[in-house]
Amino acid sequence: MFSSIGVPGLILILIIALIVFGPSKLPEIGKAFGSSLKEFKNATKDIVDDDTSTKSDQPSTKQ
Repeated sequence: MFSSIGVPGLILILIIALIVFGPSKLPEIGKAFGSSLKEFKNATKDIVDDDTSTKSDQPSTKQ
């Protein structure tokens, strides 16, 4: 369904980002992207943990 970007695609994206934002802004953008990704991972992990704990807390209805 989806194909991977690959090395040439990543290089093209980095070159475009360098042209658009400039070399002084790229570290700030990378840091912001990394912290956002970390926060997203933590939030999804919390949601999954809450979901599994809720399912295990419910009594079984099998007879």
